Amino acid sequence: MSEPIFGGDGAHTEENIRRWAANVEAKAERYQQMQQQVTAVSASAESRDGVVRVTVDSAGAVTDLQITDDARRMSGAGLTEAVLTTMRQAQAGLRDKVAEVMSATVGDDPETVNAVLSAYQERFPDPEAEERAEQPPADEDFNGDTYLR
Repeated sequence: MSEPIFGGDGAHTEENIRRWAANVEAKAERYQQMQQQVTAVSASAESRDGVVRVTVDSAGAVTDLQITDDARRMSGAGLTEAVLTTMRQAQAGLRDKVAEVMSATVGDDPETVNAVLSAYQERFPDPEAEERAEQPPADEDFNGDTYLR
């Protein structure tokens, strides 16, 4: 949005001020819509075995947790891990939904879009990417065998 050019004749200046004010008002409206829509975002994820389903709100807080009767076959530690992993997957899913809202409402402001999405990325990293980063690389020189005996 360009700044109004003031000066010249009074009617021209007044029209420029009106146009500038309307643009500012429209932009503020779009940002308010973005905020309302982001606040309404939620995401869900289901564990690989289908035992756990978690839904989180835009802040990443759990709003729904469903555990099937198949959980009886799991250890307490296994169920805990399934719940936490599924919750992290749901939280990571927020980024894509927020990105859609940002693109639709304030997509013409890449600095704001990038700042918000970066904050979501930092707060809710992809759990599968973290898992891959934690795994040591395969030792290809020895075909999985150790040279220590």
